[in-house]
Amino acid sequence: MSTLANMRKRYLSDPAFKMFKKVLPPLSETEREAMEAGSVWWDGELFGGNPSWNTLLTYPQPKLSRDEQAFIDNQLATLLDMLDDYQIVQEDRDLPPEVWEYLRKERFFSLIIGKEYGGLDFSAHANSTIVTRIATKSLSAAVSVMVPNSLGPGELLSHYGTQEQKDYWLPRLSQGKDIPCFALTGPEAGSDAGSIPDKGVVCYGEFEGKEVLGISLTWNKRYITLAPVATVLGLAFKLHDPDSLIGDKEALGITCALIPADYPGVEIGERHDPLNLAFMNGPTRGKNVFIPMEWVIGGQDYVGRGWRMLVECLSAGRGISLPALGTAVGHLTARTTGAYAYVRKQFGMPIGNFEGVAESMGRIGGVTYMLEAARTLTTTSLDLEEKPGIVTAIAKYHMTELARTILNDAMDVHAGRAIQLGPMNYIGHHYFGMPVAITVEGANILTRNLMIFGQGATRCHPYVLAEMEAAANPDGEEGAKQFDGLLSKHIGFAVGNVAKSLLNAFTRSAFNRSPVSGETAVYYKQLSRMSRALAVSSDFAMLSLGGELKRREMVSARLGDVLSHLYLASAVLKRYEDEGRQQQDLPFVHYGVQYCLHRCGIAFDEVMSNFPRRGIGPLLRGLLFPLGIHYPAPSDDNKMAIAKLLMTPGAHRERLTHLCYVGERADDPVGIMERAFVALYQVKDIERKITKAVKAGEIPRKFSLTEKLQAAVSAGIITEADSNKVHNAEQLRQQAIQVDHFAASHFKKGGLQPGKAA
Repeated sequence: MSTLANMRKRYLSDPAFKMFKKVLPPLSETEREAMEAGSVWWDGELFGGNPSWNTLLTYPQPKLSRDEQAFIDNQLATLLDMLDDYQIVQEDRDLPPEVWEYLRKERFFSLIIGKEYGGLDFSAHANSTIVTRIATKSLSAAVSVMVPNSLGPGELLSHYGTQEQKDYWLPRLSQGKDIPCFALTGPEAGSDAGSIPDKGVVCYGEFEGKEVLGISLTWNKRYITLAPVATVLGLAFKLHDPDSLIGDKEALGITCALIPADYPGVEIGERHDPLNLAFMNGPTRGKNVFIPMEWVIGGQDYVGRGWRMLVECLSAGRGISLPALGTAVGHLTARTTGAYAYVRKQFGMPIGNFEGVAESMGRIGGVTYMLEAARTLTTTSLDLEEKPGIVTAIAKYHMTELARTILNDAMDVHAGRAIQLGPMNYIGHHYFGMPVAITVEGANILTRNLMIFGQGATRCHPYVLAEMEAAANPDGEEGAKQFDGLLSKHIGFAVGNVAKSLLNAFTRSAFNRSPVSGETAVYYKQLSRMSRALAVSSDFAMLSLGGELKRREMVSARLGDVLSHLYLASAVLKRYEDEGRQQQDLPFVHYGVQYCLHRCGIAFDEVMSNFPRRGIGPLLRGLLFPLGIHYPAPSDDNKMAIAKLLMTPGAHRERLTHLCYVGERADDPVGIMERAFVALYQVKDIERKITKAVKAGEIPRKFSLTEKLQAAVSAGIITEADSNKVHNAEQLRQQAIQVDHFAASHFKKGGLQPGKAA
């Protein structure tokens, strides 16, 4: 080792190593397994401060295979025509028997199971597309389909099951002979799966008339979707071996097993009532239930490996199923709110022409484009066989929260049309259902405050995880040597990011590179600046707070917001390029990226204003944003342009809302609104002629519509055929703006009787 290297080690890296070991947050076993289970993907590029945009743009565009498209065009189309969401939720409180049978028969529960076992073996993109489209029609049906194709027996068996388990269970699951559920959450263990109190004890017991090695299980689980109708129960529990029957450790860790629902001692069948939706959800319990050891998923070799298995498979729920529900809300609200805002008139003109309504519509359209972009980019990662835990956590949190925001906007625009439940209401049940997506697979508060940055800072940083491993090396001398090599690289990384951040600040990122030209080029440059600022802020946060960073959840959450919005903006730009740079989509692209940059700016400002170590916040502000943070929210003109696009039929509207189900039946609520919208748009020029004639005094202003049309025909302003078109459009409009009403006998009687004085 050179003299310079010796001096560096003695005076820099060795003292830093000692300090690092003191401030370093200790990694628990569950945290270590979570870190090792996932993979770093595009999130690593964004966290590193110098994202390779060409890498992003060369990721394959997600496409459906011929078999996947055929399934969507046929089986899925048939299913959607069978669903009556009002009947499902308000009347039957369950899917109809014929729908359950169709789901079984057409293998909707085996989208992810391999073809060799009778499954469909669809891509993550196809799985997500199918769930999204179902969810635009019925959340209850979508949840019933998504759960068997998410975290549960099918996925766990496919990845970890013994050959015997696969050969028996997977064909039965594929054919719909068995309905699975997976019991993870309990009264004392929700998002913190590591605190599972459910216990298994290794022992000998009787099974099929023989004494065999097995497990005595006691559990109490709740919120388990499909539990009331499941025929096979996946169960997560903590396993103990007090008599050392299978090893020398007493506490073996989280373990997963598969148990037939009709097995003696299994309690199942009761239902919860999840915000009045109709998907099956309920508790399951068991006390001292003995099962043979071969019922452990993966067999005895996988005892104690359940946490790792669960973390690796959570990407399906976080990256496919729940983001699909959020995206469905976007497709549905963008299509129907744009139509309703054109159909519903106030003061003689469509309500969408009022700026207050247009503002909400602009947000709905811009967010919908972003949701679909994030959905497709996230499924791309999964189809590349990545397991990006941070990316899927971002997708789960932000896509469900954004859906909640635009669902509120849609409710505001529809007003009374949205709050009266009945067959005509197409968004009321979604309003009830969105909080469900927000609270499952890790409550959103936990996901934002602890997971996205809390794990991402360590997992995605190019040096920190390796430095932590060096510090934890039991061979102190070897660990110090490893740390010395990493520290010099880390210092160079940090100094370079600080210098380039200052350059970005004073040049407005002019020297950053963009892989494209045109209107979107500036966005790549600005996002690179934000990425570098995140890298600098993360280093300062980890260095100054150390292990305390875990408890400083608001700092962690805000830095996580920066990473999240960098990801969402990346998705928007990727979608724009993948779809051929459609010029009509530019208002949506501008909205999405400007929204994300604005949110990044807000997050940075809040971090620097509230940093818990004195002096760090002002220092970061001086290094990263010495001239201020200038990233405005999307402009009013941008929102108005999007509102206009939502109220205009055309290819752009089809691209934006292509997954929204529009039924052809006369009583389909979305179909009713769509037909009225198209009919009214087609007669807009005729209506303009009549309006012009009224203003000119050729037709009396106080005439009814019928009288105006008759007068216009008599005056030769329009033809009889034009008059008929307007009449037809008005009839459709009147039908579309109605709300459901019921006889008094429909409700339980009590209090005052109809029409009777008190």
